[in-house]
Amino acid sequence: MRPCATAEAYVAKSDESIRRYRTIFISDLHLGTRGCQAELVLDFLRHNDADTIFLVGDIIDGWRLRSGWYWPQAHNDVVQKLLRKVRHGARMIFVPGNHDEFARQFVGLSFGGIEIVRNAIHVAANGKRYFVMHGDEFDVVVRHSKWLAFFGDWAYDTAQFINTRFNAIRRTFGYGYWSFSAWAKFKVKNAVNFIGSFERELAGEAKRRGVDGVVCGHIHHPIIREINGVTYVNTGDFVESCSLVVEHDDGALEVVTWSTPYARRRREGAAAARADQPAEAEAEAA
Repeated sequence: MRPCATAEAYVAKSDESIRRYRTIFISDLHLGTRGCQAELVLDFLRHNDADTIFLVGDIIDGWRLRSGWYWPQAHNDVVQKLLRKVRHGARMIFVPGNHDEFARQFVGLSFGGIEIVRNAIHVAANGKRYFVMHGDEFDVVVRHSKWLAFFGDWAYDTAQFINTRFNAIRRTFGYGYWSFSAWAKFKVKNAVNFIGSFERELAGEAKRRGVDGVVCGHIHHPIIREINGVTYVNTGDFVESCSLVVEHDDGALEVVTWSTPYARRRREGAAAARADQPAEAEAEAA
């Protein structure tokens, strides 16, 4: 396990424009909604590759598309970019979630080289075994009160509508992406309690299956932590946290946050390096 990385750290660690990982776990893009940060997804995919890519559910938001069609070019570009990675040799495994549950009827099939499975076992480079699932199976609201889940989705979408307008204003002043809904969620005690319960339930499922850990999405809360002797991994999302999880060549897992485009981080990093040079020269002269 490694500490959470950001786009800033990525730029600082490498001068290469493309970084390669052993595995990328990405979920909850929610293509087809206004809250989807498709441009940031594209930016990440342009600058990162992997031997294996897991799509851990809610890639396409079928719930939202049923109530009203929204599919801008950037969302289509994300799909095309993923398919292009498959053509270039990446293995891609799609574990459908509750928002793209329409794909569960195709479990066992492959489309465009993308394998569709209900869940999967991933063996990391260090030999650790991870059970990969979306996680909605352990959400009591989704499982037993679907009408309430739809209502919650409407309320969430409303918050994202406000968030989109708010971030448009932030961008005009040069600020990066910030999620109002994520901030509000972690200020509400019941939401925090739900997250803790969800994490313990999935960790318990991993233990029952005799694996070393579980990789999931669903609750938009990126984290890697040990719970009762197993590793709980949540891949985050590209609506609120703009995050995902990667596996390095040694098997270590890491949360990567990609809330600012690579080119901008690179420019800012170069500017900071130039600003530091006069200070370093003065220190040497002294």
